[in-house]
Amino acid sequence: MSVFSRFFGKSDADDSGDGQLIANPKIEHPLSLQVLFSEPCLLDSDRLAAAFRAYHSSMARVRCEIDAALNRDGKVFGMIGWGKHVVRCVGFDLPMPPDAVEVCIAPSHYPQELKQRARSHKAHVILYYAGYEPSPLEQYVALAATAGVMARLGAIAVLNESGHTSFPAAALSGVDSDGDIMDLLRTLPLPILYCGFVKHEVEGIPGVWMRTYGAPLLGLPDFAAHAAGHHEGQRYFGMFDSVFGYLRESGAHLAAGHTMQIGQEEFLRVRHPTDEEAFLESRGELLVAEIIGSDEISR
Repeated sequence: MSVFSRFFGKSDADDSGDGQLIANPKIEHPLSLQVLFSEPCLLDSDRLAAAFRAYHSSMARVRCEIDAALNRDGKVFGMIGWGKHVVRCVGFDLPMPPDAVEVCIAPSHYPQELKQRARSHKAHVILYYAGYEPSPLEQYVALAATAGVMARLGAIAVLNESGHTSFPAAALSGVDSDGDIMDLLRTLPLPILYCGFVKHEVEGIPGVWMRTYGAPLLGLPDFAAHAAGHHEGQRYFGMFDSVFGYLRESGAHLAAGHTMQIGQEEFLRVRHPTDEEAFLESRGELLVAEIIGSDEISR
């Protein structure tokens, strides 16, 4: 069956024995990352496969099926797969909509020169997870690895529209990594790429609201907090990432009214947003985090 049919999860008996890639038809809302290129991207299947094999030993048997005719016409259409993973690729020698790009680039922390290059990109490829790995984090790791391979072929930035964030593609390439690049991708702080960390100034409200985006796609709640100013960004970034790590490792569920210890003398209480905090709208659960004293913790 053609790559077009298998791209949409269709298969027949002849497909099962030849190692052809088949997108998982049970995934209705796939996780996605978007990869920006400063020049038109020619993702030849053989060159792409070689780049994957060089990226990590787990990809030694990678399969890349990129439609050659469409690629010559300035489009990318096809699939990449290894192990349990299948990634669908759709791209164009055209920039993404500027508003969508800006939402991801503006709040991210990397050099302005690279941000400007990303804003001026000439082509983009959208990666959709279409494999058979149940863990959302491992799905994102597979997407990030694919973006890292594409960094070796000219990609300059990786966006996560759901997370309102972006990251330099070169940082995912593994070229300068001393350890195992896949381990690095698995331990990447979640609010860097797999969900986002954004600071908002709200008219009429002193201070700065800091919040995450996209965490519900990982099976976690988004968090928000009202900070005194931008200078507290690193504090709340670390706090949210630590809570994410605790929830993932423990399997605990954090609900409105719950409290938890976050430091030797610091405690956290979470609540739902109030009616006056409608600006904290979220696609999924969002909890407002407040610092409290030890005398206010739940017993």
